[in-house]
Amino acid sequence: MSQPIIKLSNGKQVHAFGFGTWKADKGLVGEAVKTAIKTGYRHIDCAACYQNEKEVGQAFKESFDSNVVKREDLFITSKLYNTCHEPHNVRKHCEITLNDLGLQYLDLYLIHWPIAFEYTGETIKDPEFNENGLVKTVPVSIRETWTEMEKLVDAGLVKSIGISNFNVQSINDLLSYARIKPVVNQVELHPYLSQPHLKIYCDKVGIHLTAYSPLGSGAFVEDATVGEIAKKYNKSIPNILCRWAIQKGFSVIPKSSTPSRVIDNFNIFDFEISEADMQALDNLNKNYRTCDPIHFWGIPIFD
Repeated sequence: MSQPIIKLSNGKQVHAFGFGTWKADKGLVGEAVKTAIKTGYRHIDCAACYQNEKEVGQAFKESFDSNVVKREDLFITSKLYNTCHEPHNVRKHCEITLNDLGLQYLDLYLIHWPIAFEYTGETIKDPEFNENGLVKTVPVSIRETWTEMEKLVDAGLVKSIGISNFNVQSINDLLSYARIKPVVNQVELHPYLSQPHLKIYCDKVGIHLTAYSPLGSGAFVEDATVGEIAKKYNKSIPNILCRWAIQKGFSVIPKSSTPSRVIDNFNIFDFEISEADMQALDNLNKNYRTCDPIHFWGIPIFD
C-alpha cells in the first residue's frame, strides 16, 4: 500500500503523511528531520515560532548534500507568526525563514493564527500581556496580511499559500476577497477533536485540511477503544491515530524527537482500518482541544 498523495486545489501535490517539528527540542530536531527523510517522509512542517528553523535548515542541507533526497522531492511548509502580520513584515519574515531553512522557496506558507500581535522584532516571541491580562494585539486585518501573502506567490518565494487555525467564519471572510485562494487549513485534528463541520465546509470550498497534534498530546495513551483497535491490527496507538487521519482524507504531521518513534510512526501504509473501527474512533469526538489559545493568550479564537 503506497503513501497517498493529496492534490491541492491549485494543482500542487503533497504527501498525505508528513513530519512535524513543533516542540521538537533544539539539538535533537535536526537528527529527527534527517531520520524522517531517510525513513521516507517527504512532507516536512516547520514554523518560525518553533525557534528551530536554523537547525532544521542544516538537516535539509546535509540531506541534500549527501544525496539522500533532492530539494524538489520535499514539500516544505512554514508559517508567518502573529507578530509579523503588518504588511511590511510579511515578506521580510518569509525571507528570514527561507534563509534559516537554507531554501530558495517554500512549497507552502501559512498564516499561523488569524490574529495579529504587536511586533517583537526579528526573533519570534510573543509580546507582553496588557493590563487586562491579554497579549497585545494590533489592528491589522487578515485582508492586509493576505494581500502580502499573495505577493509572495507572485515573487516565486512560495509555491502555495494557506492558513492555520482558521474557523469557518474566518475562512468565509477570507474567500470574499482572496485573489489567490488558500489551499490548506492546518488545524488540530484527532478522534477527540474531529471537527466534522469544518471538514464539510473546507471540502466544499476546496481547502485541504492538515492535522496537527494528531496524537492528541498523549491524551489517547489510556483510551480503551484506541488501545483495543491498536491490538487488533498489531499496531501502535500513534499508528492507529495517524491512519485514522489519512483515511478521513486529512494529511497528517506527527512529530517526535526520538528516532525510533519517527520510524515507527511511518509504519501505517501496510494496513487499513475497517469501516466499523473508523466509526468507533469517530464516536470518540468530544471537542477536546489540546492547543487552545484561551490558555496561553487569553483569547477565545475558537469560541
